[in-house]
Amino acid sequence: MQQLIRTTVVGSYPFPGWLEYASQHLDQFGPADIEEMIEDAVIAAIHDQTTAGLDVITDGEQTRLDFNLSFYGYIKGISRDETATRKFGPPAHDQRGKHQITDTLTAPRGLGVVKEFQRLKRLAPAGPVLKASIPGPYTLSGRLLPNAEYKDRFAITEALLPMIQKELSDLVAAGCREITIDEPSMSCYAYKEDTKRFVKIFNETVEPVVGKCHLSTHLCFGNFKGRPVGYRSLKPMLPDFLQFKVDEIHIEMANREFAEIELLASFAKHMHVAVGIIDVKNYYIETPEDVAERIKRCLQYIPAEKLSVAPDCGLSQTARWASRKKLVNMVKGAEMVRKTL
Repeated sequence: MQQLIRTTVVGSYPFPGWLEYASQHLDQFGPADIEEMIEDAVIAAIHDQTTAGLDVITDGEQTRLDFNLSFYGYIKGISRDETATRKFGPPAHDQRGKHQITDTLTAPRGLGVVKEFQRLKRLAPAGPVLKASIPGPYTLSGRLLPNAEYKDRFAITEALLPMIQKELSDLVAAGCREITIDEPSMSCYAYKEDTKRFVKIFNETVEPVVGKCHLSTHLCFGNFKGRPVGYRSLKPMLPDFLQFKVDEIHIEMANREFAEIELLASFAKHMHVAVGIIDVKNYYIETPEDVAERIKRCLQYIPAEKLSVAPDCGLSQTARWASRKKLVNMVKGAEMVRKTL
């Protein structure tokens, strides 16, 4: 039987300061040095999550020194040069570079997530569930520029889709029993794109592993240096996103002050719901009492056996000292509510 009010995370965790520094000076390190640093960072991420007492942990995505280097670095046919329309001024998503496509897109070595999971399995203690996360093809397409072969974002998405499919199948074959597909671009653009098309893309992506693992998706409204990017409403996602072939859907709520919380009931009729109960964009440290009160609000719309709680998004954009405290109090708050059930 699944734990009532599971405590989980989306995927990413902040880098230790020394890894942040090292990732900006990789030319000073050899391959063995880099692998040692990554393993040490994963051990640190595991330590913080298990010390907090989470039911589900990840490797903190410590190997993903940069989103591009992590995934685009595995894909052939992409230029490593980035083009950003703006490099100075207040932080926003237009400061993130985009890449030219120079040839047919292929991933002959996979996307690296299987190796991440195998490392996590080797280093993690017995007890918590081990989760892997991977971006969906629509989100992964967002920083690639169309060309003559791939005329728009959807054409790029279709090219990336089989790569994600294979990585998912390989993860399950490696023993991974919980996987999150990160598709925040779908929730960010649901207000202006064809949501039925999004559902078709998503379900085709996950089809090879449906029923073979606990499958979830993460939907948020963007988080680049604490800034969202999308129209922050669940209404454009409904009712189409209820057709996602997932066991659990993760929805950002804390940063939106639990606006539209009543709409979670629609999702709970079809799947488990992981509610973002911790605000990763705010340095206010939620107390256990804050967490307990928020969980009780969620229980008005989601049965306890279908409810998980987590931060709104990955914690990579939040300082480690704050992330650690937030996770500890999230677990304490969940335990407070469990005792009353």
